Amino acid sequence: MSGFDPLTQPHCQGQAFANSYWAATYPLGAPTPSLDKPLQVDIAVIGGGFTGLLTAYHLATTHHQSVALFEANQVGFGASARNAGFVLPSTGRLGYAQLAKKYGLDVSKAIYQEYNNAVALVREHIDANHIDCNVQASGYLKVAHNQQAFSLLKAQSEFLTATMGSKSHQLLSRQQLTETYMHNQQGFGALRFDNAFGIHPLKLLLGYKALAQQADVQLYENSLVTRHQNQNGNHQLEVNGHKVSANKVVIAANAYAQRQFSPLTQGRYLPILSSIIVTEPLSDEQLAANGLITEQVVMDTRRLKYYYRRLPDNRILFGGRGAVFGHDQDNAKYQYNLRSALNDCFPKLDVKVDYFWSGYIAAALDDLPHIYSENNTGYVLGYCGSGVAFSAQASIRLAEKLMGLKVPNLPIYTKPLPKFPMPQLRRVGQLAYYQYAQLMDKYA
Repeated sequence: MSGFDPLTQPHCQGQAFANSYWAATYPLGAPTPSLDKPLQVDIAVIGGGFTGLLTAYHLATTHHQSVALFEANQVGFGASARNAGFVLPSTGRLGYAQLAKKYGLDVSKAIYQEYNNAVALVREHIDANHIDCNVQASGYLKVAHNQQAFSLLKAQSEFLTATMGSKSHQLLSRQQLTETYMHNQQGFGALRFDNAFGIHPLKLLLGYKALAQQADVQLYENSLVTRHQNQNGNHQLEVNGHKVSANKVVIAANAYAQRQFSPLTQGRYLPILSSIIVTEPLSDEQLAANGLITEQVVMDTRRLKYYYRRLPDNRILFGGRGAVFGHDQDNAKYQYNLRSALNDCFPKLDVKVDYFWSGYIAAALDDLPHIYSENNTGYVLGYCGSGVAFSAQASIRLAEKLMGLKVPNLPIYTKPLPKFPMPQLRRVGQLAYYQYAQLMDKYA
């Protein structure tokens, strides 16, 4: 692993891959050749994660464009292969009631539909293309970490039923949570959603890579884009020292994007480290003793959230926010913190940790993802941890926007990423927020 930080280092090429459970259980395979000659295409895509691969796929198939995709390392380096593998209809950090208050009920309902469509699209990709990515049982449990949080979940449930017309969620009391799903000592009830499931993210990613290649996307790995200029509508890139001409450009590197690559994204997102541990396999007796009945995906209601699930081989994956500064990300205390939090939830769980790794998510100032294009350059940023699912929908919308087609009139598609005030102080602000959030999670 490494101390890479997108806010202080110019690019991520040559950085070490995550020592993840996913990489340990599935091979990356051989990389495609890197770019070694000048190239001209309709559209150049920068970044080989979920978003880049799917956007390239849709541009090549639905819109019949010649597409080249450039990945600075090898597909499997970035966030798409470091996450927890949660496919869920997340709203970023804003609930639907908050969206309705800010943008109106119709907008909130439309965004609700977009997020739920994303989950269905991931399932369609998996089923239609026979991607073997260890799909687990459907369901997402949002667990209240105290009684006040349960009251908020109850209000959310009532809003979803009465206002959004949702019939795919259930409010669970503490007793129902314990009897049916888990004996979580810090679970005061939960809001369960039907439309979610867990997967092996690296397997899904490599399935998307195969789709892009079958669609004749020219995929170049170990190919760093070092320059981008728009000259009277003709985009000029420099990749491995070679010139690439394109009519349009997609920036899809998310939190791993180059620090000073484009004014469209510079200073407009905060890369946040999330860390994950995976335990040794649990015996049937250990699972029973801790009431780990479900394999559905779980997230709690803390401001600094914990998320977890039981994997198909009966290991426990447990994640949460890691270090603030990149150079601290491998510090053993963050592994210890996650192990302690896991013990707080399940005190009888006495197992060792086999894997620990970290990766960056991208957060926007307004807590929303943004799919935006300007001067034939498009980007997707600000998933805030929900990219496994929403990338499936966002990639379709970004391709439509680049081709000049109409997309839903929603702030996630029409508004650019807001710029952080004094972006050079983002880490300082993040550190201050973490201190505040830890106090609030403990006492409020």
